[in-house]
Amino acid sequence: MIAKGLDQDGFIAREGSLAHVADAFAPVVDAARARIGATFGNGRDGGRLHSAYLYGSVPRGTATPGTSDLDLLLALRNHPTTPADRADADALGAALDAEFAQIDGVGVLLFSVERLLSELERHDLGWFVSCLCTPLLGEDLAEQLPRYRPTPLLARETNGDLGPEVPRWHERAAAARTDAERRTLSRGVGRRLARTGLTLVMPRWGGWTSDLTESAEVFGRYYPERAAQMRVAAAAGRTPTADPAVITMLVSDLAPWLVAEYRAVHGEKAPRP
Repeated sequence: MIAKGLDQDGFIAREGSLAHVADAFAPVVDAARARIGATFGNGRDGGRLHSAYLYGSVPRGTATPGTSDLDLLLALRNHPTTPADRADADALGAALDAEFAQIDGVGVLLFSVERLLSELERHDLGWFVSCLCTPLLGEDLAEQLPRYRPTPLLARETNGDLGPEVPRWHERAAAARTDAERRTLSRGVGRRLARTGLTLVMPRWGGWTSDLTESAEVFGRYYPERAAQMRVAAAAGRTPTADPAVITMLVSDLAPWLVAEYRAVHGEKAPRP
């Protein structure tokens, strides 16, 4: 029996499954699979693609039609360094977004197999693929990765680099001119803060969840004075807001505090070369 997102041996259980995809989103997933295969290969034909994955609310079965986005990760055989790789991914996402009213945006992450399996990414992108991604095409890289527990090392490596994001959020907030831009910003900021808040307390709690509401509630048990703010962050991550006051609170108050507290509790994330 899985408790706190763990399996019976205390390892973080893979949270998504194609079996959990709601009927409303099944055509979207089918189209994504077909278009990825047509553009990048099917993972078996020697094309650019090694494997493709879903992550987020759609494979967890918690997506809301018309509000949720579709999140994809493509593992390429070689480093995605050419403009064509990014352009093809952007075109694929735009086409899916335009065709299906069930989704509000499509995000496509591109990484090489070498990077995803590297020692440097073992407790970051490797964990992400192994625990948070649902196989869609090709050979599952999770078979080549270890199992993970909710340790301080995992907490630091997965979300310990929030600091550099805060100045960029300030710049985007100052530059935003439309409600659409503000909603996009609030969704990204809210999600990141809720997830970082969860990993801040994850080793003490002894579990894992990707649910933003649950993440905020777990965080609030350890930091009741910040619980209300984190609930706002989680709400913005689920249902974006254009309210400048909310964005200012998240970016100028909660985020800097979270950076400082994270460093005090878990230390700095290992630097990238």
